[in-house]
Amino acid sequence: MDTDENCLNIINRASRKRSFPVPDANRHISKPAITKKRVVLGELTNSASVCSIQSSDSSQYVKQEKNERLREECVKSDVSISFQSVHNSRFLYAPLIYQHLHSLEIEEKRRPLPNYMKKIQKDVTAGMREILVDWLVEVAEEYKLVSDTLFLAVSYIDRFLSSHNLNRNKLQLLGVSSMLVASKFEEVSPPHVEDYCYITDNTYTKDEVVQMEKDLLDFLEQEPSNPTPKTFLRIFVRAAQGDIMPSCSTFEFLSWFLVELSLLDCSCLRFLPSMVAASAAFVAKYTTQPEKHPWGLIMQHYSGYKPCELKECVLAIHDLQLGRTASSSKATREKYSQQKFKCVAALISPSEIPVSYFEDVDEQNH
Repeated sequence: MDTDENCLNIINRASRKRSFPVPDANRHISKPAITKKRVVLGELTNSASVCSIQSSDSSQYVKQEKNERLREECVKSDVSISFQSVHNSRFLYAPLIYQHLHSLEIEEKRRPLPNYMKKIQKDVTAGMREILVDWLVEVAEEYKLVSDTLFLAVSYIDRFLSSHNLNRNKLQLLGVSSMLVASKFEEVSPPHVEDYCYITDNTYTKDEVVQMEKDLLDFLEQEPSNPTPKTFLRIFVRAAQGDIMPSCSTFEFLSWFLVELSLLDCSCLRFLPSMVAASAAFVAKYTTQPEKHPWGLIMQHYSGYKPCELKECVLAIHDLQLGRTASSSKATREKYSQQKFKCVAALISPSEIPVSYFEDVDEQNH
């Protein structure tokens, strides 16, 4: 297999430029309603860099978050409670919802193979996947898609690659088609097929994207719903914040950043989405309050995970945060370096997590 440095050319010469190409007036394709800058993927190599995009303003972000919160209202029940008031009537349904989501995430058909890069893929590498996912982060930002769309799209990509040996020339096609299916499931006003052709600088035709969409839906057996780390993270963040920290806190944004970083690392596929979400919240809590045990009784209760059970995943995410694990996370880090996310990507976590933090805590110490 060729190394990532010799990876395929999946897009044409124009789309390899760092500048955003201006659409030709003679092209007979549907343009987005608002003139957009094309987010160029470039060559799929470890050294490839993707173009940055203009960040949306804070008002758009607030509107986007309101839509997310409305859609997940049943999951994000009021968890501003103490451990002693666990049976508060306003929160009785959340554990049941969590149990249902957990029962879904462990279903074999919803889980990608952790080692599919070695076992299934012959032409696609982990480095190519990282670059593709980081590019999809930019695409989601460009079209102002909710984060659930991104997470769901990556879930489709990994599940599809777990059973289909894909040619590297089709990897970006799978990426945009997965985003197309996910956006139709999650978004109020999803981008059109033509928009996804445009964002790839028309590397793929409308028919090719539609055909890949059909193949993907057939593979998913027309069941696009799937719990992702972001689904579980909402529950854990709300439980961790309680009455102390406000919504949209540094802790919350940092949790989002860490769980999004995990999307780029194939090694995180060996963990359940709920464990990835819990570990991201663990590391975020440790980063913001390193002097306190990050996983108390409330978090153990609502996640079902003890600190010792999270250790391997926590250390993996901590390494991602500190940049110890090589990854193409340029777009993700730039996204969370924005003021609207309180620049959480710039936060520095202590280099080591105390061993004692992976020991169980009792009610007295909590």
